[in-house]
Amino acid sequence: MIRTYLRAATALAAFALAPAVQADLPKGAKAPVFVTQGALAGKVFGFDLKAALRKGPVVLYFYPKSFTQGCTLEAHGFAEAMDQFRASGATVIGLSADDIATQQKFSREACRDAFPVGVASPTIVAAYDVALKREGMPAGLTTRTSYVIGRDGRIKFAFTDMNYRDHVRLTLAAVKSLRGK
Repeated sequence: MIRTYLRAATALAAFALAPAVQADLPKGAKAPVFVTQGALAGKVFGFDLKAALRKGPVVLYFYPKSFTQGCTLEAHGFAEAMDQFRASGATVIGLSADDIATQQKFSREACRDAFPVGVASPTIVAAYDVALKREGMPAGLTTRTSYVIGRDGRIKFAFTDMNYRDHVRLTLAAVKSLRGK
Protein backbone atom coordinates (compact mmCIF):
# COMPACT_ATOMS: atom_id res chain seq x y z
CA MET A 1 0.00 0.00 0.00
CA ILE A 2 2.77 2.46 0.89
CA ARG A 3 4.63 1.56 -2.30
CA THR A 4 1.50 2.20 -4.37
CA TYR A 5 1.01 5.57 -2.68
CA LEU A 6 4.66 6.51 -3.22
CA ARG A 7 4.52 5.48 -6.89
CA ALA A 8 1.37 7.60 -7.35
CA ALA A 9 2.89 10.58 -5.53
CA THR A 10 6.13 10.32 -7.52
CA ALA A 11 4.27 10.03 -10.81
CA LEU A 12 1.99 12.96 -9.94
CA ALA A 13 5.01 15.07 -9.02
CA ALA A 14 6.55 14.31 -12.40
CA PHE A 15 3.48 15.76 -14.11
CA ALA A 16 3.10 18.76 -11.78
CA LEU A 17 4.79 21.02 -14.28
CA ALA A 18 3.06 19.57 -17.33
CA PRO A 19 1.62 22.22 -19.65
CA ALA A 20 -2.08 23.04 -19.69
CA VAL A 21 -4.19 20.96 -22.03
CA GLN A 22 -7.72 21.43 -23.30
CA ALA A 23 -10.41 20.26 -20.89
CA ASP A 24 -12.46 17.39 -22.23
CA LEU A 25 -15.91 19.02 -22.06
CA PRO A 26 -15.92 22.26 -24.05
CA LYS A 27 -17.50 25.54 -23.06
CA GLY A 28 -21.20 25.44 -23.89
CA ALA A 29 -21.56 21.66 -23.52
CA LYS A 30 -24.30 20.29 -21.30
CA ALA A 31 -22.72 19.12 -18.03
CA PRO A 32 -23.59 15.49 -17.22
CA VAL A 33 -25.83 15.42 -14.13
CA PHE A 34 -24.89 13.05 -11.33
CA VAL A 35 -25.52 12.12 -7.73
CA THR A 36 -22.69 10.92 -5.49
CA GLN A 37 -21.59 10.61 -1.91
CA GLY A 38 -19.77 13.61 -0.55
CA ALA A 39 -18.17 14.68 2.70
CA LEU A 40 -18.14 18.08 4.36
CA ALA A 41 -16.37 18.60 7.67
CA GLY A 42 -16.06 14.83 7.93
CA LYS A 43 -19.80 14.20 7.61
CA VAL A 44 -21.19 12.15 4.72
CA PHE A 45 -24.04 13.52 2.62
CA GLY A 46 -25.56 13.03 -0.82
CA PHE A 47 -24.50 15.52 -3.50
CA ASP A 48 -26.86 16.08 -6.44
CA LEU A 49 -25.51 18.34 -9.18
CA LYS A 50 -28.97 19.20 -10.50
CA ALA A 51 -30.11 20.34 -7.02
CA ALA A 52 -26.90 22.34 -6.48
CA LEU A 53 -27.40 24.19 -9.78
CA ARG A 54 -30.80 25.44 -8.62
CA LYS A 55 -28.90 27.51 -6.02
CA GLY A 56 -26.35 28.98 -8.44
CA PRO A 57 -23.26 28.06 -10.46
CA VAL A 58 -21.17 25.07 -9.43
CA VAL A 59 -17.41 24.83 -9.47
CA LEU A 60 -16.72 21.16 -10.07
CA TYR A 61 -13.07 20.30 -9.86
CA PHE A 62 -11.52 16.88 -10.34
CA TYR A 63 -8.24 16.10 -8.63
CA PRO A 64 -6.08 12.98 -8.94
CA LYS A 65 -5.61 11.70 -5.39
CA SER A 66 -6.41 12.91 -1.88
CA PHE A 67 -3.44 13.67 0.35
CA THR A 68 -0.93 14.05 -2.46
CA GLN A 69 1.00 17.32 -2.29
CA GLY A 70 -0.61 19.13 -5.24
CA CYS A 71 -4.13 18.01 -4.34
CA THR A 72 -3.70 19.09 -0.74
CA LEU A 73 -2.34 22.51 -1.76
CA GLU A 74 -5.18 22.93 -4.26
CA ALA A 75 -7.73 22.11 -1.53
CA HIS A 76 -6.09 24.69 0.76
CA GLY A 77 -6.44 27.27 -2.02
CA PHE A 78 -10.13 26.55 -2.51
CA ALA A 79 -10.69 26.65 1.26
CA GLU A 80 -9.03 30.06 1.49
CA ALA A 81 -11.18 31.41 -1.35
CA MET A 82 -14.53 30.03 -0.16
CA ASP A 83 -15.83 33.40 1.12
CA GLN A 84 -15.32 34.81 -2.38
CA PHE A 85 -17.00 31.83 -4.06
CA ARG A 86 -19.97 32.10 -1.67
CA ALA A 87 -20.24 35.86 -2.23
CA SER A 88 -20.56 35.07 -5.93
CA GLY A 89 -23.29 32.51 -5.23
CA ALA A 90 -21.23 29.49 -6.24
CA THR A 91 -21.06 26.02 -4.78
CA VAL A 92 -17.65 24.31 -4.89
CA ILE A 93 -17.13 20.55 -4.81
CA GLY A 94 -13.97 18.57 -5.48
CA LEU A 95 -14.14 15.03 -6.84
CA SER A 96 -11.62 12.22 -6.93
CA ALA A 97 -11.88 8.46 -7.21
CA ASP A 98 -10.96 8.05 -3.53
CA ASP A 99 -13.45 6.20 -1.31
CA ILE A 100 -15.82 8.03 1.01
CA ALA A 101 -13.77 7.27 4.14
CA THR A 102 -10.76 8.97 2.56
CA GLN A 103 -12.94 11.88 1.45
CA GLN A 104 -14.26 12.32 4.99
CA LYS A 105 -10.73 12.71 6.30
CA PHE A 106 -9.64 14.91 3.36
CA SER A 107 -12.66 17.20 3.86
CA ARG A 108 -11.55 17.87 7.43
CA GLU A 109 -7.81 18.10 6.99
CA ALA A 110 -7.11 19.48 3.51
CA CYS A 111 -10.41 21.23 2.78
CA ARG A 112 -10.41 22.67 6.31
CA ASP A 113 -14.16 22.01 6.70
CA ALA A 114 -14.78 24.81 4.16
CA PHE A 115 -16.23 22.91 1.17
CA PRO A 116 -17.19 19.35 0.26
CA VAL A 117 -15.39 16.67 -1.67
CA GLY A 118 -17.07 13.69 -3.24
CA VAL A 119 -16.51 10.31 -4.82
CA ALA A 120 -15.96 10.36 -8.58
CA SER A 121 -17.41 6.99 -9.55
CA PRO A 122 -16.25 5.35 -12.78
CA THR A 123 -19.53 6.54 -14.36
CA ILE A 124 -18.83 10.18 -13.41
CA VAL A 125 -15.21 9.92 -14.53
CA ALA A 126 -16.35 8.53 -17.90
CA ALA A 127 -19.12 11.13 -18.32
CA TYR A 128 -16.66 13.97 -17.77
CA ASP A 129 -13.86 12.08 -19.60
CA VAL A 130 -11.31 12.88 -16.89
CA ALA A 131 -9.58 9.52 -16.44
CA LEU A 132 -5.83 10.03 -16.12
CA LYS A 133 -4.39 7.81 -18.83
CA ARG A 134 -0.63 8.10 -18.67
CA GLU A 135 1.93 5.36 -18.72
CA GLY A 136 3.19 4.46 -15.27
CA MET A 137 0.21 5.99 -13.46
CA PRO A 138 -1.97 3.81 -11.24
CA ALA A 139 -5.50 3.16 -12.52
CA GLY A 140 -8.33 5.14 -10.97
CA LEU A 141 -6.75 8.60 -10.93
CA THR A 142 -8.39 11.59 -12.61
CA THR A 143 -6.91 14.52 -14.43
CA ARG A 144 -6.84 17.85 -12.63
CA THR A 145 -9.76 19.49 -14.42
CA SER A 146 -11.89 22.38 -13.19
CA TYR A 147 -15.29 23.32 -14.55
CA VAL A 148 -17.65 26.18 -13.84
CA ILE A 149 -21.18 25.05 -14.59
CA GLY A 150 -23.88 27.70 -14.97
CA ARG A 151 -27.38 27.46 -13.54
CA ASP A 152 -28.53 26.41 -17.02
CA GLY A 153 -26.41 23.25 -16.66
CA ARG A 154 -23.92 24.29 -19.32
CA ILE A 155 -20.15 24.45 -19.02
CA LYS A 156 -19.15 28.11 -18.74
CA PHE A 157 -15.44 27.51 -18.13
CA ALA A 158 -13.17 24.49 -18.40
CA PHE A 159 -9.50 24.16 -17.52
CA THR A 160 -7.25 21.10 -17.39
CA ASP A 161 -3.71 21.36 -16.05
CA MET A 162 -1.93 18.92 -13.78
CA ASN A 163 -0.34 21.90 -12.01
CA TYR A 164 -2.78 22.94 -9.27
CA ARG A 165 -1.68 26.57 -9.05
CA ASP A 166 -4.15 28.31 -11.42
CA HIS A 167 -7.34 26.36 -10.78
CA VAL A 168 -8.69 28.45 -7.89
CA ARG A 169 -7.84 31.80 -9.46
CA LEU A 170 -9.28 30.92 -12.86
CA THR A 171 -12.49 29.32 -11.60
CA LEU A 172 -13.12 32.25 -9.26
CA ALA A 173 -12.67 34.70 -12.15
CA ALA A 174 -15.07 32.63 -14.27
CA VAL A 175 -17.68 32.58 -11.48
CA LYS A 176 -17.37 36.35 -10.98
CA SER A 177 -17.85 36.88 -14.74
CA LEU A 178 -21.25 35.15 -14.51
CA ARG A 179 -22.75 37.84 -12.28
CA GLY A 180 -25.76 39.39 -13.92
CA LYS A 181 -25.92 36.77 -16.66
